[in-house]
Amino acid sequence: MFTGIIEELGIIRRLEARGHGVRVEVEACTVTRDSREGDSIAVNGVCLTALDITADSFQADGSAETLQRSTLGDLRVGSVVNLERAVTPSTRLGGHIVQGHVDGRGMFLSAEDNGGSWTIRVAYPKDLTRYLVFKGSISVEGISLTIAELTDKDFAIAVIPKTWAMTNLSRLRAGDKVNLEVDVIAKYVERMMQTRTDGDGLTMEKLAGFGYE
Repeated sequence: MFTGIIEELGIIRRLEARGHGVRVEVEACTVTRDSREGDSIAVNGVCLTALDITADSFQADGSAETLQRSTLGDLRVGSVVNLERAVTPSTRLGGHIVQGHVDGRGMFLSAEDNGGSWTIRVAYPKDLTRYLVFKGSISVEGISLTIAELTDKDFAIAVIPKTWAMTNLSRLRAGDKVNLEVDVIAKYVERMMQTRTDGDGLTMEKLAGFGYE
């Protein structure tokens, strides 16, 4: 599990096709400090298992499923990526709960400079519509962000200077694909709201009875 607070920018040092998957080597020095073989590191929001860790790099394998669902397969040698280590019991939850399980690929549309801060706009797949809400959380490229404007095709996010400087958002160009992960709480609520065959599923009427109106 992650928080969506990026720790450092890494650089793709090597990519090697392995069957239908890929082995990636990432140049990094912060996320490798106390990481051990088998630890989880999020790369642009994709949870990967760290292997062959050195002081300035780590490697990881991406499966065919990961390549299909995320932008991992679009990376090239020299690509700049957002990195975050998995949380610990003592970690501050500065963002929101991010699993590192990408739900779909969005498209970066634009970035508007507002004199120090930025407004970015991202198009999203239609099947994610039900999980997105105004002022709700979403992970874009592994970054915990808040939806500031929402339409039926895209959303806008206000980005502070610190986030702009610490992540790869400033390197995105119109048309670039980005990894999206919706708030996991929304998915659990949806599942509970589905009526089960025994009739014990959570319904709007039951929620109202619990005081949620």
